[in-house]
Formats: sequence, structure tokens, C-alpha cells
Amino acid sequence: MTTRGTRSEKVKRIFQQFDANRDGGLNRDEMAALVVAVNPRVKFSDEQINAILDEVFRTYGEFIDGEKGLTYDGLLRTYDDGAGDVDRDFDALELELNDDNKGTSIEVEASSSSAVDERVVESQKKQRTAAWAVSPNHGIVFDDTWKIVDDLEILIKRLKAKQAKDGKFKADNFDAFSDAGWSRELGPSTEISEKRVFWEESGNDYAALVRELGGLRSRADGARSREEAFDGHMAIGRVLYDHQLFKEALVSFKRACELQPVDVRPHFRAGNSFYVLGRYKEAKEEFLLALEAAEAGGNQWGYLLPQIYVNLGIALEGEGMVLSACEYYREAAILCPTHFRALKLLGSALFGVGEYKAAVKALEEAIFIKPDYADAHCDLASALHAMAEDEKAIEVFQKAIDLKPGHVDALYNLGGLYMDLGRFQRASEMYTRVLAVWPNHWRAQLNKAVSLLGAGETEEAKKALKEALKLTNRVELHDAISHLKQIQKKKVKGNGGANGEGVLVIVEPSKFKTVNEKTTLRQDLANALQIRMFQRITRLSRCDVELLKKEMSEHDVPLSYSGGGVPEKSIRKPNLEEILRRLLNFLKPETFQGAVKAINERILSILDETGSGRVDLGMIYAILAPICSGNPDKRKRVAFDALLWRPVNEGGSQIKRADAVHYIKLLRAIYIPSHGVSEMLEVHGEEDSSTVSFKEFLVMFDDPDWGFGIMSTLVKLESGDRNRHGNCVCSVCRYPVIGSRFKEIKSHFSLCNQCYSEGKVSSAFKQDEYKFKEYGSEAEAMKDKCTCLPLQSRNDR
Repeated sequence: MTTRGTRSEKVKRIFQQFDANRDGGLNRDEMAALVVAVNPRVKFSDEQINAILDEVFRTYGEFIDGEKGLTYDGLLRTYDDGAGDVDRDFDALELELNDDNKGTSIEVEASSSSAVDERVVESQKKQRTAAWAVSPNHGIVFDDTWKIVDDLEILIKRLKAKQAKDGKFKADNFDAFSDAGWSRELGPSTEISEKRVFWEESGNDYAALVRELGGLRSRADGARSREEAFDGHMAIGRVLYDHQLFKEALVSFKRACELQPVDVRPHFRAGNSFYVLGRYKEAKEEFLLALEAAEAGGNQWGYLLPQIYVNLGIALEGEGMVLSACEYYREAAILCPTHFRALKLLGSALFGVGEYKAAVKALEEAIFIKPDYADAHCDLASALHAMAEDEKAIEVFQKAIDLKPGHVDALYNLGGLYMDLGRFQRASEMYTRVLAVWPNHWRAQLNKAVSLLGAGETEEAKKALKEALKLTNRVELHDAISHLKQIQKKKVKGNGGANGEGVLVIVEPSKFKTVNEKTTLRQDLANALQIRMFQRITRLSRCDVELLKKEMSEHDVPLSYSGGGVPEKSIRKPNLEEILRRLLNFLKPETFQGAVKAINERILSILDETGSGRVDLGMIYAILAPICSGNPDKRKRVAFDALLWRPVNEGGSQIKRADAVHYIKLLRAIYIPSHGVSEMLEVHGEEDSSTVSFKEFLVMFDDPDWGFGIMSTLVKLESGDRNRHGNCVCSVCRYPVIGSRFKEIKSHFSLCNQCYSEGKVSSAFKQDEYKFKEYGSEAEAMKDKCTCLPLQSRNDR
């Protein structure tokens, strides 16, 4: 850990290096030279240098000494706020400390409470404590607070020594968790996990600390003024936070909030503590209070606003609210254009909701400011891969790995990219490197097996699959192992006979016939499977359609006007995200993020063509209704009610025919894009002003050619997509048949849903045409086999 003494000495050496005229200040030219020197790999333009200098001289105006420029205290403050990395800059400038400063330490000598009154001089006091304690805005103000802090440091050191002796203290790198810098309190999960300290809280030693803490808090409460009591509790909280005693730190920060409710700092610190403890909702609430206080306090808290915005965004992401987080990251980046972490977080969040172009722009900005930012390189590469810029993505992933060889996300995602490109050997190498860093990463183990299989190394693939099965007992792995066995049996058969199994052909749709009305048409099934996949990703199939109706009745939305002057109940995307969170409140945050991304990419991108960031809420409800859970008739009724809820139809029992037509076309464009997009582009004559009743709406909705008649197929999939057909496997993919089974009546082979929808047939069964009968369950197949009734044919529609 960089001690305060060492840190200040390093900043002093940097300051002296660039104070060319020795006037005790860094003017714009001297500051520009410093910025360029500590970023040797960045080619700054004059405009960029001027923008950075403007920001520094504006933010740290209180440290500007007339024409002389930024003082030493001001430069120290910029580093305290996290605007730069002292150690990195010091090393980049190849500077050295004087010998008499190299041994400076923040260790506190063990002593009894009675001995603490023998205080050292002020300079020594400042050297032995953390950077925050002497900063102008976050520092300790009252002398009695220093005494409390010294006593607390002794108590913590004593607890650490006892727990280390008993083998209960779980952190050899305790001092590596440095003082919280510029919004780093909530740093990336990898950083936190590497540096987390885990205290044993159940023993007598810890209980003794808590009791002693109570005494220190009482001393703070007994101070001569409210301000001094506040100073004491804030200092206790900061010391506890620095030592990762987060629960106890939170108690102190909350007490400080009670003493000075309109002060930004205790709310901000309490929010950080809540976040680290995994209490994201409470963290968000504290950051919102801090934001409210900062905005009410004028310029006093201006320097802290970017940090509040960033940490509020991080807390929202913890709840799964990524669209909302984007808003706050954006605000932070506007307030402080050089805040590389805000830009990185913005880019990552935009990537998380499928806004790839915007994500690339933000991440490139972050990397421009901080070229060695491995996490930003990793997310930029992922965004480039999503945009199909694969070769460039490989380069950027490799850059992230060069910067941090054990970067798990970069290695794992690069493995996925190689898999997508069919470079299976390279993919397996990446997954092997992931497992070297993180041995129990079961997804990496599973993907390694798949990549080895793709590379033709079947035996190695089997070993990798068995290892994955040890890590997690998921049904997908059982199916994968079963699939491998089927492939091996198939190869043996193929080698023994001349049946040519193993080669498949794609049959044109006209050659696929259905035996009766109950057998789903191939194209209908393909479309329904796509919708079903969307249901699974968003989990909307677990959201009761009645909840949509409840949202419409309980939450009113103010009218807004579009460019055409038509009244709408439109809302911004982050507000829609809040509604989706209520509808999908059973989802974990990371699953909810995936749902929002899918909805944003598939639905909002079409409803918000202009990119205004606002969407018609009534139309959203109408589009979601058919794929929610509940009786199909009820879903259609709620869709109609949602259209009726819109201002253009509100107050009546019928909707405009033009609205109904527009809705059906939107529905098809979103869920059946192969047909819907061309229909959306059709140009019509004068607008139809007639209205339709619910009964007429149902006729339009159920039309198989121009409506959403595919819903009946979707409902069939919903009710039967977990059905297994005994030991029956698909003759093409060799996976167990789950859902419907399609049996060809002449050659008696069976296809699964997916292979039937794609028209795949084994080359061993070449026929002029194929006739299929659908079985929803094994019981249906057995019943049909027992009755042996002749099958009646019908022409393919």
C-alpha cells in the first residue's frame, strides 16, 4: 500500500520536476508538459490538452495561486481524488525518492488507550494516516477526532494480529486494498474479489472490537458540538471502511447522516458501504440522497458530483437497471470529460443493452484517456465482435490480455469468438487458460469440451465434459454427454455398413408435407421457435398478462406530444425499465439485464426508430401481451385494452382500425421479421377513420396470413416444450427429442422441433417428398402405434 508519506513525497517530486520557474505553482504550460509526460503513449491534440487543463483549473480553482498556477496541495488533491495514479506517473517519469523518505510507514505502534495522549507533532500525524484524513474536504477537522482515530487504529491492529495468529484472518494482501480513490470505492468485481478481506465475525475478539467501538462512538457523541460529533463518526467510518469492516463502517456513516442530513459525504459513504455489502437498493437510495444534497449545495459539492453519478450508476447495475445506469454514467462523463472510468462504465452498460455503436464510441474514448485500461479493451472487443468486426476484435482482446495476462473475461470471450469463427483449436487454448486462472469455471470447461469436439478430439472432449459435470450437475451436460455417445454409435454404424449416415441435406419447404391438420407447418414452427426463444430470454412467459392490466390501471402516465402533434403516453427508456422490473421482479439482476437487452434490441429498436429515447407505453403493453403467460384469449383481450388505453382511443370501447392495422404490422415486424418488415414498408392511401370492436379485432389478430395466427403454434410450444420422448433421439442432430416429435411415415425416422423447422434430413433417407406426423408426447405416439389406424393425407398448404 502506498503510504501517505511516500505518496506525498512522490507527488512533491513530480511537482518539483515540472515547476520549471520554481515559483511554487504549475502554470498551464507546465501542467501541459506534465500531462504529456505521464501519458507517453498518447498523442494529444492542442484541443484535448486545453480541454484537460480547463477542467483541472476549473475543478481545483481553490488551489490556483494567481498566475503561478496549481499549487503542490492542488496537485496532491488531484491524485487524492483519483484523477491520476501516483505510482504509475512516478514510475513513468523515472523519478526516485530521497533515501531518507523510503522507509516512511503508516504502521501505528501498539499502545494502551492511556498512552495515546502522548501525541506526536502534526507532520508525523499526517504521515501515518490515510490520504483522506488530511484532504481539505474529507479530512479530520477536530483534534479530539485524531485521538479517536488513533485508538481505533490500535483496536483494529490488535484484532488483525489475534485473528492472524488463530488462522482466521483471510487476506495475505491486506495492505493492498488502498485508499478509495476516484469512484474506486465500488471498483470492478475482479479488483474487489482480488483484494477483499474476510474478517471472522463470530468470535470473541470481534465481539470485543464491536464493544470498544461502542465506546468510541459514545465519545464522538459526547463531543462539544454537533459538528465535532459528525467529524468523529465520519472519521470512524472511514477508518473502518479502509480496513474493510464494512458493516461497522455503515453504522458510523448512518449516525453521521442523522447528525447532518443535508451533508453529501455521509450519504455517499453509506452508499458505498451498502454496495460492497450487496445491498444495492439501499445503496441506490443513499446515492440519490447524496445527489439531492449535492445539487442543493451549489458549487460546494461540484467536485463530488461525477463520483456520485458513477457510483449511483454502479448501484443501479447491481439491481440490473442498466438503461438507468447509462443515464448517470453519461452525466458523469459530461461533467468530467476526462473521467475514463465513467466512459468505460457507460460503454460497458451500452454494450449490455445492445447499443453497440454507442458502446464502441464510449469505450474508445476511455482507452484514449487511459491506454492501459485492460477492462475497457475487453469490453470494446466484445462490442466489435457483436458488430461482426471479428479481426479487429481479436486484436483488441489480445491487447487486453497483453495488459493483464490473467484477464478471465478477455480470455473467455476470445474463446467464444474463435468458436464462432470455427477456429476450435484456438478456442480450446483460450478456455484452458481461463481454467488455469479459475479452475471451477464450469462454463469454460463445457465450452472447452465443445471446442475440442469441433476440433475432432472426441476423447479429450469427453474428459472435459466429465470435468464440467463434476463442477455442476446441470441437465444440459447430461444431454451433451448423451449426444457424444450417440455420435460415437453413429460413427461405428457408418463404418460398419454403407448407409452413409452422418451427412445431412436441407430439403426445400415444398417437399415437406403434413399428414393432418394437427401437424404444424414447417415455417410456422420456425417462426414460433424464434418467438419462444425470445420468451425464454426475457422470461416474459413467466409474467402473468394480468400484471400488464394492473400496470395500466394503477400507474398513470402524463400525455406527451410527438412531432406530428398526436397525444401519446410515451416514456423514456429508463422509466420503461422500472416498469419491466416490476413485471419481472422474480428475476435476478443479471438475468433481468439480459431480458432488457433482448427487449431493447428486438422491440424498442423498432418502436423508437428516430432514436429519441422515448417509446409509446400503450403500444409496448400491447406488443408484450401475446407473449406473456395466461390464457390465450386473455392475452388478446389485454392487447386490445392496451390499445384502448392509448390517448387516441381512450374513453371508448372501440379502437381505430388504422391503429389496429398498425399494431398487427408492428407485431409481425417484431416477432416474424421475415414477413413483418416488408409489410411495415407498404404505403397506403388515405387513413382509415373507422373503428373496430374487440370481436373484429380478434378476426384481424387470428388471421394466419396477415395477423398473428402463429400464436396458436406458440401456445402449443409453451405447453409441451419440456416433454421428453423416452429414449428417442433426432435422426439428424442426435440429441434427445424434447417438445414435439415429427415422425416421417414412410421411412419412420424422427426429427426434433429445430431440425424439422430447418428442413434437415439425413442423406440416408432420400425421398421425393416427406410426410410428417407430429406427436406432442410419447404417450400419443404409443397410442397411435397401438391403434395402427391408417393415416389420412392432405396436401401441404
